Amino acid sequence: MSDPSPNGPGPAARIDQMVAQAKAKAERYQAMQAAAGRVSVTETGKDGLVTVTVDSAGNVTDLRVSDRIRELSGDRIAAAVLGTLRRAQSRLPERLGEVMAATIGDDPATVDTIVGNYRAKFPEPEPDGPESADPGNQVRLGALEEEAGAPEPRPARRPAADPGEGDDDFGQSFMTRG
Repeated sequence: MSDPSPNGPGPAARIDQMVAQAKAKAERYQAMQAAAGRVSVTETGKDGLVTVTVDSAGNVTDLRVSDRIRELSGDRIAAAVLGTLRRAQSRLPERLGEVMAATIGDDPATVDTIVGNYRAKFPEPEPDGPESADPGNQVRLGALEEEAGAPEPRPARRPAADPGEGDDDFGQSFMTRG
């Protein structure tokens, strides 16, 4: 049976075509989501002391530390771990972009949006320089709070008084008063 319309497929055929396209697109997006969920990045520090693996959300899934790390200070170890972690996380947008291009490459706006969000969340780390290698040049958050005149911590709350101890109700719940 031929199509009655001289200008192309009829309304039912166009609807069937749109439904088929929507199903195919949904399948590609599901494949992208599954593939993106399997993405992981492993990065080894420049000195080879630390290796960090992160999943697609940037969470650490593996951390390996060389025995040579025993020779370093705690500050140096922390800097090595955090620097390697940040480099691994900063590679996530590129890896996710590859996965997305292979699955939903025909939707560049979605790819750009998601990859852009990952770049904002996991930016390129600062290049290693003398200030990042020397923990003596680091400023701790607590030091900033002290300089800013942060208020003194509040004193600990007084424990509730025993029932036969004085007439004050301080520290007791209004629900337990007799």
